Amino acid sequence: MQPTARLILRSPEETAALARWLAPRLRPGDVLLLDGPIGAGKTHFARALIQALLATPEDVPSPTFTLVQSYESADGNAIWHADLYRLTDPEEVIELGLDEAFETAICLVEWPDRLGALAPAGALRIGFAAGPDDDARELSFAGEGPWQDLIATLQLWPEPVSEAADA
Repeated sequence: MQPTARLILRSPEETAALARWLAPRLRPGDVLLLDGPIGAGKTHFARALIQALLATPEDVPSPTFTLVQSYESADGNAIWHADLYRLTDPEEVIELGLDEAFETAICLVEWPDRLGALAPAGALRIGFAAGPDDDARELSFAGEGPWQDLIATLQLWPEPVSEAADA
């Protein structure tokens, strides 16, 4: 069974803070599978994470229509943000080159169910759901191997995960 953690994030700002905390802990080959319904906060989380990795701020649009947006991190690593909502067949993932990016880039994938059997086994799965209040979100994290320590830390949110703890 995969180690898991669940967090209630009370606002979009708290969701962005978590994304900014996670960003510097990612390395090429890390894949985040962002799952949840439309409006659950997946793109907001991805934007904040990507912005935290960039050397200079730039617009981070939703890749809903382009399917994939790529960026270069401050340290020269590739970042891929994919929105697979419009895919109809997992084979289209190969046409996009996403399967290769899983090995060489930091990848954030919205609508990961569209990957089918191509979903990387070593990915960190982040589920997004509505929280107890209008702006709140409930996030669940599941992953094995190198993600175990991160998930254990997340179970203690917000204390060790807060941005103040990184200062």
